[in-house]
Amino acid sequence: MDDVLRFALLGLGLGALYALTAHGIVLVYRGSGVLNLAHGAIGMAGAYVQWELSAQHGVPYWPATVCGVIASALLGLLTHLLVIRPLRRASSLARLVGTLAVFIVITAVAVKRYGDSLELVPGKLPTKLLDIAGATVSEDRVWLLAIAVVITVGLHLLYRHTLFGLGTTAVAENEGIAASLGWSPDLIAGANWTLGSALAGLTGILIVPVIGLSVSGLTTLLLSALAAALVGRFSSFPVTLAGGLVIGVVQSELTRFGSGVTGLASSVPFLFIALVLVARGRALPLRGTFLDRLPALGTGRVRPVPLVLAVVVALVLVSVSTPLWADAITNTLVLSLIILSIVVVTGYAGQVSLAAYALAGTGAFIAGHAAADWGWPFELALLAGVLGTVPIGLLFALPAVRTRGVNLAIITLGLGTTLEAMVFQNTDLATTPGSDGIAVGKQTLFGISISGVDHPQRYATVVLLLFVAATLVVANVRRGRTGRRLVAVRANERAAAALGIDVRAVKLYAFGLSAAVAALAGVLIGFRSTSVVFADFASFDSITALGLAVIGGAGFLVGPLFGATFAAGTVGARFGDLILPGLSDWMPLIGGVALVLTLVGNQDGIGREVGKGAARLLPKRPAPAPELLSEEPEPETHRAAPLALRVQGLTVRYGGVVAVDGLSFDVEPGRVVGLIGPNGAGKTSAIDAVTGFTRAASGTVRLGERDLTRLPVHRRAGAGVSRSFQSLELFEDMTVLDNLYAACDRPGPWAYLTDLVRPGRRPLPAHVLVAVREFGLRDSLHRPVGDLSYGERRLLAIARAVAAAPSVLLLDEPAAGLSDDETRELAALVRRLAEDWGMGVLLVEHDVDMVMSVCDEVVVLDFGRRICAGTPQEVRRDPAVRAAYLGDLEPEALA
Repeated sequence: MDDVLRFALLGLGLGALYALTAHGIVLVYRGSGVLNLAHGAIGMAGAYVQWELSAQHGVPYWPATVCGVIASALLGLLTHLLVIRPLRRASSLARLVGTLAVFIVITAVAVKRYGDSLELVPGKLPTKLLDIAGATVSEDRVWLLAIAVVITVGLHLLYRHTLFGLGTTAVAENEGIAASLGWSPDLIAGANWTLGSALAGLTGILIVPVIGLSVSGLTTLLLSALAAALVGRFSSFPVTLAGGLVIGVVQSELTRFGSGVTGLASSVPFLFIALVLVARGRALPLRGTFLDRLPALGTGRVRPVPLVLAVVVALVLVSVSTPLWADAITNTLVLSLIILSIVVVTGYAGQVSLAAYALAGTGAFIAGHAAADWGWPFELALLAGVLGTVPIGLLFALPAVRTRGVNLAIITLGLGTTLEAMVFQNTDLATTPGSDGIAVGKQTLFGISISGVDHPQRYATVVLLLFVAATLVVANVRRGRTGRRLVAVRANERAAAALGIDVRAVKLYAFGLSAAVAALAGVLIGFRSTSVVFADFASFDSITALGLAVIGGAGFLVGPLFGATFAAGTVGARFGDLILPGLSDWMPLIGGVALVLTLVGNQDGIGREVGKGAARLLPKRPAPAPELLSEEPEPETHRAAPLALRVQGLTVRYGGVVAVDGLSFDVEPGRVVGLIGPNGAGKTSAIDAVTGFTRAASGTVRLGERDLTRLPVHRRAGAGVSRSFQSLELFEDMTVLDNLYAACDRPGPWAYLTDLVRPGRRPLPAHVLVAVREFGLRDSLHRPVGDLSYGERRLLAIARAVAAAPSVLLLDEPAAGLSDDETRELAALVRRLAEDWGMGVLLVEHDVDMVMSVCDEVVVLDFGRRICAGTPQEVRRDPAVRAAYLGDLEPEALA
């Protein structure tokens, strides 16, 4: 019992430091809406400044401490001014990677100056032993807890009761309104970056006497702090303190009583992260005024002749290279494979994952044991490593079903770190007797020695051919039906689901394919020597890999090669040494600086510019044109399946607010039903509930004889219910044609596999060709969505919903922003969809004239309740409608 209490008290001291670190993260987040993944590195820099001044230059401890805190504060301010402020209009991904760039730069400088050995640093807090309730504990842990409590109270009072705190809260809620009231969002953000980073420096200085001073030790403190900040919802200082203390106590107790399980104690922060995110069931939203602009995407098209020439030249260069250059080529290509895995999951699918090295290590682990324990040859071990990692990749994908963006990055980094701690650092699992890893011996391929030790050129040749094969597979996916689905989910998950795309399946596929590519890289890394050494698979290296992916261009197939050249040990480093001896030692720093410059100057990376240059040099290839029909198809070729939509007793609640109250209506085939009402009447909530975007508290939704009430969005869309959105929600990364293909493609489950080898493409179905002609999109098919006028975008949104071949079409404010002439044309189109196509149409629209002219029946809502239903003439005459919606108009105005 004494041990339990003693380790709990020790854990309180450690947890207090976690909480202090988390407070700094919360300050930056509240002030700028940015999750600072460089926070631990900034604290580490302050700790090293303090140590160098105190231990090496004789500066007294407390003045050196002040200097260390100021150094961290200045680093935070410079990060805001030089990196984050220029990215304020960029996507959340760019801002996240911006903090990763700062992380890379600071750690590169620290390693260059101090190395990464552990320094034992004495502290100045009292260390005499205290007897508390029969347990003996060092006095410094009590001081740490007291410091944390005092700072927590101070921050709570500062942000609750001062003008600066109120200003920070105002800016966090709404930058525009806060600026109109005289608050400068930039000044508020800069002050919070400075204060939060100063706190990081103080925490780093206080914690090094407990855990020792090293670059990696302090940067990996980030996960524990993030866990505490998540518990406090990135806003509450007292709750963050409580979260940090609980994490510290649990870690301390597991260190004492869970020593039989390697890495269990260090995995506690991740377990907290996972529990918090799953319990909340949604991502914490990042504040941002502007819509995200994700990095540009390549087309995935491969020109066979240039590709063959490039491969032949590369093979010749490998064959005549020296062993040192062959090793550099191998390093470049395996790192390119890891970056290629990031292109799949982040570039194409938009899921920010920091697990690339963990999955690479998993592949090496599986293949290593297959070779060492079962004697499998290289070919089979490689296959086992790649295929065996796919299920692990799917496990990493499970959080992506409920989280995205920054939260997904946190949880995947935590998963990777847990895997590293519990498996890769477990000597019982990751080593064989007499070896510092898993002994796999020298490799042969089909009886030919390809040992990276004896024949580095041969090994580099194998790696080159596998890299080309993997790139071609990814290119096939990008060009095919699966690629369109990946890009659709990346662009807009809501719109993708509304078209019948199973968002969950697409995310699982992206993680699975990414895991396979990363595993291929991991096996090739591990098997280049006679032992698979897991020091090569540090989880935090995934941060660097993501940064290199952005430098090269996260959406381009050539990006991995360019990004990899900025890493140590690669071809880029070798060329650097030829130009300036010793330059390769600076490659991590050069890569970090290049990442910052890329983010500020060109978020699309080198790959975008290379693609533009290649397009100017190579002859243009005409874009494949759809087979448009010269004659109008027979009516039956585009008639909708005659199914009626029946909604009974639909009720939608948001907390205590009833948005829709017992709504009932029918939409018959070939008829247009209008749903009107004042702003806030519940019209869009009704559409969301019918299509599955909002869970109904009660009521039923049926299409024909099928009950849709419990079905997810994509299955309702597949059954025949399609919709448009008031905010359009088009796939901005696609052309008009690909938007239509995303709606009408119905690939079976095997397409996910067949697209790896041969991307499927078929002519547009007849009903889509008719829609193209009806909506006037024939000359715009190959135009990017961003080049369309507002009216054309409105028409495309409806045409895309029609392309899904629905029985019932729900249109949400389709005429918003259109001119009178455009509105009349749209009204005629809606009538034709009902009369010629046989669709049932539910029309939500504020333009009363349009509703009354085009609808067969009108349903009127007020405060979520149906107050009238009937023909347009009956609705016009209804007194309740006149009072609640149309107003008390003169009779001639209603005629």
